[in-house]
Amino acid sequence: MTELPPVQMPTGLPAPDPVAHDHSLRVQAMLLEKIQAAGGYLPFEAWMQAALYEPGLGYYSAGSTKLHTGGDFTTAPEISPLFGQALATQVAWVLQASHSLDVLEFGAGSGSLAAALLPALQARGLTVRYQIIELSADLRARQQQRLAPWAGQVHWLDQLPDAFAGCVLANEVLDAMPVSVFRWTDTGQLETLGVMAAPQANTASPFAWAARPADDHLRTTVAARMPVLPGYQSEINGQAEAWIRQMGTWLRCGAAILIDYGFPQAEYYHPQRLQGTLMCHFRHHAHDQPLVLPGLQDITAHIDFTAMADAALAGGLDVLGYTSQARFLMNCGLIELIGTPAHAPADRARQHTAINTLVSEAEMGELFKVLAVGRGLDSPLPGFLRGDRRDRL
Repeated sequence: MTELPPVQMPTGLPAPDPVAHDHSLRVQAMLLEKIQAAGGYLPFEAWMQAALYEPGLGYYSAGSTKLHTGGDFTTAPEISPLFGQALATQVAWVLQASHSLDVLEFGAGSGSLAAALLPALQARGLTVRYQIIELSADLRARQQQRLAPWAGQVHWLDQLPDAFAGCVLANEVLDAMPVSVFRWTDTGQLETLGVMAAPQANTASPFAWAARPADDHLRTTVAARMPVLPGYQSEINGQAEAWIRQMGTWLRCGAAILIDYGFPQAEYYHPQRLQGTLMCHFRHHAHDQPLVLPGLQDITAHIDFTAMADAALAGGLDVLGYTSQARFLMNCGLIELIGTPAHAPADRARQHTAINTLVSEAEMGELFKVLAVGRGLDSPLPGFLRGDRRDRL
């Protein structure tokens, strides 16, 4: 059996300021209490859930700046309003096909996507009812300020609707859902990984990895998705799969457009991806040590889009399209949105830089994918007219 990896502080990370440091100590104390209450071992999925979402303490529940300048990462809507303006082509089509004016966005971030979508839809003659479900009180407050010009159209929900028809949006939502972590030992036994209190003082973190034998459900799930690969570690996003299955109970007609970084299953569990896909972001520095800086850093995992498509089918939904972000945006008319020559050269240069970030294979264009699932829509969706990759799922 190979030893579990040590917890190390990544080099090059900026030091937290004193207020952030004190907050992280409170988060550490909360997590240690949970570990003790659970008998000394907490499954990683539960640890990640608390580190990100514990009320008043978790990364998404406290008041740290998360997005864009001064934050920890930048999402596509923050890069340029062109992202939302192009997406409006697909949203408008879904609304017209479902005979609805309702849009429901999950995890709306800073509100940048809504701020670009609302006027773009208005320009198409669609005055929509825009609803947002946001778990972070801090981000909800920022959204309310950002979207004040559309106060009559935008509403925040505290729970899922019982029934919905229209267009659902989730940009970089699935990757922030807590995952379970598993690994194959050198002898081919499957284990699930969790977190315990470090047995001795560690300047990087008071936490350490711990392993337990996998239960029957995990063994069955993993066996259906990959062969035995001794020494291999990866993740399963059961919460995201359950979320999509549940969507089948309330999405009566329309489509959900799910945008995130990830791969189809054959690539997700590729033999060369030995350490899985867990990634953390702190002040625009990316690293792979989720047990450091609790409460101060984002923790994510890439998406197994095959599993998400299977979850949609299990929930009674149709898989309507799957492609790269680059192809999706191009299909939706991104290039046609570039300003005319009358625009100032500096503005056009910024547009070209933003488009390159959104569609370049070396940037977001290929790593990010778009999956559409829904019900009651028969025609091909415009975002997937060319380059649909459903045959690769």
